[in-house]
Parts: sequence; structure tokens; C-alpha cells
Amino acid sequence: MKLENLGIEDTVIELKPLDHVMGLHAFIRAGQWDYERVTYDYRIGSNEENVTYYIRVQGYAIEGDVDRKDAVIKLLTPLLGKHYYPHGIEYGEGENFPENLVERANKILEKVSEELKALTAE
Repeated sequence: MKLENLGIEDTVIELKPLDHVMGLHAFIRAGQWDYERVTYDYRIGSNEENVTYYIRVQGYAIEGDVDRKDAVIKLLTPLLGKHYYPHGIEYGEGENFPENLVERANKILEKVSEELKALTAE
């Protein structure tokens, strides 16, 4: 499910401050990158058996290199996904997401967006 109009998509920011802000909000990049793309995940537990939800924020380098940590990243529209163990994460529009989960994801992303805007406005 796309989480649109939160001010994150199309944000352009250097990798180091992006990593910092995402880390402050418990998003993990870990090994989810290559030389020109990054993916940050925020894990949300669930009472459903073998189900975990994730907020995923992806971006790609418009300058520099992620490996050298000198990249300038353009962010894409965040996604809300549902992980079915052991099959993987589904982001399809056909998935059902609890309303309170969508609200929680939006609030988390709104806070991230505010901090990113503060950094990119300098």
C-alpha cells in the first residue's frame, strides 16, 4: 500500500543526514542498499500469527555512490507491507491493513518528513 502525500516522496537529501534521521525513527537500512539504491524498513509487530508489518522507504542516488557514502538520494513514495512468514512481503493494493496501523504509519512518516524538510530547507 502506498502511503502518499506525506512529503517524503521526491525529497532530495544527502545520504549521511538521511541515515541519521531514519535511524532516529527506528528505520533500519542495514544491508538493504546497493551502489545506487537504499531501502529503509520500520518493523511493526502484529498479533496475527506469522504476520509482521513493515513501513518501507526507498530511494535512489541522483549523485554520488551509496557505497562511498557520498550519495545524494531522491526518496520514493513510502510503502506499507505485510510480511507473511515464510513467503515474503506483500505491498499490493489487495492487502487489508487495519485502519489503526495505517494511521500509525502515517504519523511515523509525518515525523520523519518534518525532520527531512528541516534539513533540506537549510
